[in-house]
Amino acid sequence: MTTAAAPVPQVLHEPDAQRFILRVDGQLCECTYRLDDVGRLVLDHTHVPRALEGRGLAALLVAAALDHARAEGRTVRPVCSYVQAYMRRHPQTLELLG
Repeated sequence: MTTAAAPVPQVLHEPDAQRFILRVDGQLCECTYRLDDVGRLVLDHTHVPRALEGRGLAALLVAAALDHARAEGRTVRPVCSYVQAYMRRHPQTLELLG
């Protein structure tokens, strides 16, 4: 018997709130940012509720934020320790450091 894989949740960008979010099982996951004075995306916080940890949700949020920065021609400054670790594990993202 095979079971269908759970659908990948949709990451939403809320530019007015300066965050990328996922809603999973009624709970909010987010990666927040701010734009600094040179237009760099400063990724300052990633949060996934404890009950949702281990599902790769933080990675989805950070990947979406980095994809957004790349599409906008922006560099990033990872202040959040999770974002720093993510970028080290994905060296192709290091070109975004600015």
